Amino acid sequence: MTFEEKPEGNGSLVDENQLDLSAKHQANGKPAASGRAKLPARQEANAKCGLPSKSLSTYTWQEIQRHNQKTDKWLVINRKAYDVTGWADRHPGGRRVLNHYAGEDATDVFRAMHPDPDIVRLYLKPLLIGELAPEEPNQERNKNSQLVEDFQELRRTLETMNMFNANLGFFFLHLAQVLILEALAWVIVWHFGSGWLITIFIYFLLTVAQAQDSFLQHDMGHLSVFKKSKWNHLMQNFVTGHLKGFSAKWWNNRHFQHHVKTNIYPKDPDVVLGPFFVVGDIQPVKYGKNKIKYIDYEKQHLYFCTVGAALLMPVYLNLDSIRAMYRRGYWEDIAWVSTFYIRYFITFGPFYGIFGTLVLIYLVKLLESLWIAYVTQMSHIPMKMSTEENQDWFSSQVLATCNVEQSFFNDWFTGHLNFQIEHHLFPTMPRHNYHKVAPLVKSLCAKHGLPYVNKPILKAFGDIIRALKKSAALWMDAYYSHPET
Repeated sequence: MTFEEKPEGNGSLVDENQLDLSAKHQANGKPAASGRAKLPARQEANAKCGLPSKSLSTYTWQEIQRHNQKTDKWLVINRKAYDVTGWADRHPGGRRVLNHYAGEDATDVFRAMHPDPDIVRLYLKPLLIGELAPEEPNQERNKNSQLVEDFQELRRTLETMNMFNANLGFFFLHLAQVLILEALAWVIVWHFGSGWLITIFIYFLLTVAQAQDSFLQHDMGHLSVFKKSKWNHLMQNFVTGHLKGFSAKWWNNRHFQHHVKTNIYPKDPDVVLGPFFVVGDIQPVKYGKNKIKYIDYEKQHLYFCTVGAALLMPVYLNLDSIRAMYRRGYWEDIAWVSTFYIRYFITFGPFYGIFGTLVLIYLVKLLESLWIAYVTQMSHIPMKMSTEENQDWFSSQVLATCNVEQSFFNDWFTGHLNFQIEHHLFPTMPRHNYHKVAPLVKSLCAKHGLPYVNKPILKAFGDIIRALKKSAALWMDAYYSHPET
């Protein structure tokens, strides 16, 4: 759940004259059926000055969990209950991430996704409807309270160690690397011409630049570079839109869902790969029992190696980005993406023509796609996938991700996504600090008996193929074992 630093429009959502948003209370202190009653004067005054209110309604976890529908969404943060139903459509991180946590405790995910929770709490004040009853635990009863407390203590320790402070020099050098590669490609073709050997050489230069662009925009999207969110958003628009030709808003809305419900089917869009692939243990059986066979899933590991990974970015994600921009009216993103194509036509059009430049763009994205697909999927496809189990934040992320051994090359080649466990636990942490916190995370896993998976990079790549073959076997067994009805 990600909120902007400032609301759109003329004022804050907590303007003194507008504390009547979302779920408000009747005079008896209970929420109205419509969620539109006026806040009591004393509670309103207390909300303005940040004081606790004695008139807050109290709820049990059973009552909270009943409000888990798209049209009726409550969630709990630090024992406070919030009705986010009316706010969901204005949520900058997308309404779906709020849908995914409706009726649940969202304390740790809220802290994980927001670098400055004090600012975001301004948005929460008018949505406050009550708090957990004194006899209720801090989180749902199915969660390990000691593990939750230990993880929260770990986060406080890392904050004290300044692990969430970015080294701007690191990210400046990363951006400089990208810009130098882009400029070098143009200088080479301008000086030496557009022969086949030169074209192949600049093709690889541009592919490296695009892949490193992907990692850099990922940092900006998670607000892990600058202290001010507006600068992260501006630079993400520049990198994602101008340097890569994708929509930043589309990427954020999709990627945040992946982070808040990693490998949870079907809430994580990255594991909903039908009709092209069946992954995990649940989707293959579902497809098999229902006699769904869009492709020959027995050979899906071969499709991934040959066409699936290569077409992920230039076809599937590119078309999805364009569709989202026009359907949702992301006009600013459309402008940024337009500058990407204009820049390529200006710099390479004189040498390759319009059609040749489009081919160059497509081929660069195709090779980049192979790179990014393997890097991103090696940490997720082989790991646990399940339907919603409402696990604690720490367990859900550790079980759904894995690491790849650290080396200078692995760090550079993966954009530090070889530390996926740390990244998923602390998405707003600058990636140059992952290796520093990894031993502490590993220690906490050992204390609570959770696996901390760390493997060589080639084994990680191979595990993608092995996982796809395993899922295909589950599909085959279900498909041929259940007669048609």
